[in-house]
Amino acid sequence: MSSTLTRIDRRGFLGLMAGAGLLAMMPAAAHAQNVEAARAHIQRAVDEVYRVINTGEPTDRMLARFEDILSRYADVDVMARSALGPAARQTPAAEFAAYRQAFQGYVGRKYGRRFREFIGSRVEVTGARPLKSFVAVTSVAHLRGRAPMEVEWHVSDRSGQVRFFNIIIEGVNMLSSERAEIAALLARQRGSVAGLANELRQAG
Repeated sequence: MSSTLTRIDRRGFLGLMAGAGLLAMMPAAAHAQNVEAARAHIQRAVDEVYRVINTGEPTDRMLARFEDILSRYADVDVMARSALGPAARQTPAAEFAAYRQAFQGYVGRKYGRRFREFIGSRVEVTGARPLKSFVAVTSVAHLRGRAPMEVEWHVSDRSGQVRFFNIIIEGVNMLSSERAEIAALLARQRGSVAGLANELRQAG
């Protein structure tokens, strides 16, 4: 009886050890998948941006296409809330939705104009690494007649979908810049988010 129990205990122990090994591997495997998913997401976004900037289309058409890319690849809700700051929590849902839509157009136009600097360039995704609770994906725009430009994308799947929520271009943090810009515009509108949305529709 004791030898039978010993064999059972041994099998149970080995099973527990194997299970523990699998559990230890799972977070690393999931993390690797997250990094790869983030890199693939930005590669697709960069490919679309690259195609748009080299179409030779009129500026208005090009900027509209940049806004479409933003709506599909960025977590606009997170970006809009972060830029608005504490006021986002006090803003009624309908008013916030109008601001969010205006913010999307504003950012699409503003950064679309920045990406137009890449016309004739080659954009390369160079790496991805976990950073805090998100993944930082790096890319380089090889510009004609200029030094290469580094662009870092911050990517998360906390919304349930892989989306980027921040861009750092040559060390300039988009979210930090927009927080300051939106705060100044909101102050000019005396705290009115509806007024801010109207101003954003005209800006960029």
